[in-house]
Amino acid sequence: MSWLFGINKGPKGEGAGPPPPLPPAQPGAEGGGDRGLGDRPAPKDKWSNFDPTGLERAAKAARELEHSRYAKDALNLAQMQEQTLQLEQQSKLKEYEAAVEQLKSEQIRAQAEERRKTLSEETRQHQARAQYQDKLARQRYEDQLKQQQLLNEENLRKQEESVQKQEAMRRATVEREMELRHKNEMLRVEAEARARAKAERENADIIREQIRLKAAEHRQTVLESIRTAGTLFGEGFRAFVTDWDKVTATVAGLTLLAVGVYSAKNATLVAGRFIEARLGKPSLVRETSRITVLEALRHPIQPSLEARVRDIAIATRNTKKNRSLYRNILMYGPPGTGKTLFAKKLALHSGMDYAIMTGGDVAPMGREGVTAMHKLFDWANTSRRGLLLFVDEADAFLRKRATEKISEDLRATLNAFLYRTGQHSNKFMLVLASNQPEQFDWAINDRINEMVHFDLPGQEERERLVRMYFDEYVLKPATEGKQRLKLAQFDYGRKCSEVARLTEGMSGREIAQLAVSWQATAYASEDGVLTEAMMDTRVQDAVQQHQQKMCWLKAEGPGRGDEPFPS
Repeated sequence: MSWLFGINKGPKGEGAGPPPPLPPAQPGAEGGGDRGLGDRPAPKDKWSNFDPTGLERAAKAARELEHSRYAKDALNLAQMQEQTLQLEQQSKLKEYEAAVEQLKSEQIRAQAEERRKTLSEETRQHQARAQYQDKLARQRYEDQLKQQQLLNEENLRKQEESVQKQEAMRRATVEREMELRHKNEMLRVEAEARARAKAERENADIIREQIRLKAAEHRQTVLESIRTAGTLFGEGFRAFVTDWDKVTATVAGLTLLAVGVYSAKNATLVAGRFIEARLGKPSLVRETSRITVLEALRHPIQPSLEARVRDIAIATRNTKKNRSLYRNILMYGPPGTGKTLFAKKLALHSGMDYAIMTGGDVAPMGREGVTAMHKLFDWANTSRRGLLLFVDEADAFLRKRATEKISEDLRATLNAFLYRTGQHSNKFMLVLASNQPEQFDWAINDRINEMVHFDLPGQEERERLVRMYFDEYVLKPATEGKQRLKLAQFDYGRKCSEVARLTEGMSGREIAQLAVSWQATAYASEDGVLTEAMMDTRVQDAVQQHQQKMCWLKAEGPGRGDEPFPS
């Protein structure tokens, strides 16, 4: 309603009044002009400067509005403006209240977030504290274990030193006792000798007289015995000669005795040959699992080896169970790859006996080779469990008859072998092993049913072999304490893996020899302790020796059968 006070004039300039007067100047101000207007004294309160012209204009505007035709509209408009202002104020009040509520909710959310962060931080701190306490506990436990281990080692060392001292004292005591006993024995012997010599010197005449009397008595006794025996023999011979019945009976008894001795001797020879053929081991067989009469006392228990069973062992075992015909097998490959071990385990897994012979024993037999070969197969046919006949180094006598220069005796032996193996048998199974299979006679190749290639061991196989031989030759004797062998503290598993990596190209036999060299090195040391440095030294020597062997093999030229075979 500012128009009531004449601030916003209408279009016709109604209610226009004079402009308000300027406020009086302050007393003492610079430029003290226009003092004619300021002769009045300065106002004493806030109402002294009130200008009533505004009220006058408002009263005049109210009178004019009262007589105007738009008075009611203006009043409604004023009411509407007032209501609008009130609604705006209420809206602002609600917005303010909403803002206050939102602020409260934000504060609650912030407080909840703070509580969550505080709880999370407390949880993290608690976990960190628990982990730290657990770490401290583990560290204390490890320290206690280390202290206990050191204490145990110290006690063990003290016990060993005490035992060594006691052993040294016992040895010194025994040596002293032996020395004193020896001295006393020497003194006793010397005293006895002196006493005996003195007694003999004093009783020399008596001793000589006793010897002379004993000799005369013995001579008289012998003469009387001779005279008595001669008389008795003469009378008996005279009576025997004069009685012809006694002479005839004596001659007949002697004749029958000679005939009986001769017959018993020949019967014993025949029985011995029969028993040897049925139970004895042929001369060509080096080793067998069949227990003979003599070997029953020598090998009462068969040795057990690590199982190495292939698919062929299952077929062989089923063949034995069904009493079918056995197959002949050729095993070829570099030396030291386990061909002989496989043949033994094949026989044991199949429940068969095994016999091992080598081809190098056939050629020196000469003319006896044919007889020995037939005797070998006759002996093999007597096996009740079935016999696995393993021929090692078979290429030594199974060479090609057409191209190789072999003797007539060896050729005849080879022909006998071919004759006895021409047909499959359910009594024996033939297993040949060779490093040079290309030198076989074609008839031998025709008799082979299956070929098994034994290659050099790979990384994984070498590691298993190193661990097995390390346990057998080093770790087991060291832990049992029965031998003069101790083992230093180091990572055995890591060392075995490292040795397997360094021994690439070596055979199983060379790895076994390496383990035996570790044992010998420990025995040769002063304290009998095998250290990691000793093992490294022996490994380096074994690798150099293997490389030297390979150089020799290459220098002999290509075409050798003991070189690696293609798989």
